[in-house]
Amino acid sequence: MSTPDTVRFRYNQAILAAALVAFVGALPLANARTYLLPVLLVPLAVGVWAWRAGTDANPRELRLRALLGQRRIDWDHIVELATDPRGRAVARLDDGQQVVLPAVRGTDLPRLVSATGQTLPSEATETPDQ
Repeated sequence: MSTPDTVRFRYNQAILAAALVAFVGALPLANARTYLLPVLLVPLAVGVWAWRAGTDANPRELRLRALLGQRRIDWDHIVELATDPRGRAVARLDDGQQVVLPAVRGTDLPRLVSATGQTLPSEATETPDQ
């Protein structure tokens, strides 16, 4: 359950709509033969993933959510936030491990940092014009 100070990042909901269309489109195929019923599991799994997967950030921790599980990372264990060559946001942990943050793009990093209650260095060190 998310608290009011939690910032949520999710994948585009068009993926969920596409999974619903694929599920409806697979119904005639699954009704043709009973051994084809498992075909329905693919769009169902994609739909659940699109609805659930993402990153939740609050002042205490990051919660990375996937199709079946989740991982919580305290901010104390995060050394650096950066982007990879594909434009995805990654967190480098104090043990040297790098974790891709689901549904967070590099352009979302300022919003992610604001969830901690902190500001980025460029925002905090603005100098007045003389």
